[in-house]
Amino acid sequence: MKQILFAAFLTCTTFIATAQLTIPKPSPASTVSQKVGLAEVSVTYSRPSAKGRKVMGDVVPFGKPWRTGANEATKISFTDTVTIEGNKINPGEYALYTIPAETEWTIILGKDAKAPVQNYKTGEEVALFKVKSVKITDKVETFTIGFDNVTPASAEISLVWENTKVSFKVSNDYDAKVMAEINQKMDNGLVYFQAASYYLETNRDMKKALEWINIATKNDPKFYQLYVKAKIQVQLGDCKGAIETATKSIELAKEAKNDEYVKMNEKLINDCKKKK
Repeated sequence: MKQILFAAFLTCTTFIATAQLTIPKPSPASTVSQKVGLAEVSVTYSRPSAKGRKVMGDVVPFGKPWRTGANEATKISFTDTVTIEGNKINPGEYALYTIPAETEWTIILGKDAKAPVQNYKTGEEVALFKVKSVKITDKVETFTIGFDNVTPASAEISLVWENTKVSFKVSNDYDAKVMAEINQKMDNGLVYFQAASYYLETNRDMKKALEWINIATKNDPKFYQLYVKAKIQVQLGDCKGAIETATKSIELAKEAKNDEYVKMNEKLINDCKKKK
């Protein structure tokens, strides 16, 4: 009799397992990523929709910790050290909690990325800070996390739902690492070009930048390399040399059928002629 009951139990369990449907969740999972300096910043979260409900102050209560999405805890990760609103954050994965309010939100990075918001206790975070919320005109139906105002060194992470938006800034101080790598790898044309470009972009020693770009373009100059050289010459006040370099860059760009660099060089030449 026991064997019959056991067999029946196995049959029932197997039926239940095979009868389950694979259907999408009401709040689908999403991951957004952005390179900020040398750091890859990623946020993994689930996206609930308003569906006719009042969101702020109702679906999302004011004054209470929120998982910042739906389903599992929202996770935020960094591959390099970053600074968020004055807080230094080491590489790793963290839980992203929030405490919404009418005009100001508290942003919390929890140590345990998998911990549900119900387990959060004050003092168990790696960062806690407040940011102002703003009202937006267009209603956003589905909760959205994204990156705005992206620069080579920083970006704003924005949380948007209904008519509310909050943002906080994340930045990565990559300069020291780049400079160290430049000093270590000055051994080929590509590195010399990259180093010269970096010095140009960060407004460093233009004489050194010119020295490096001359090495990079000595044997087989490319149109884009010569454009960078012309810009460095402009910074050094050598418009005559810049025009000569830009003219050569135009010739090579036309051979490569790159109209964008033709236009950029032509603009550089025109700007130089206006300075005379």
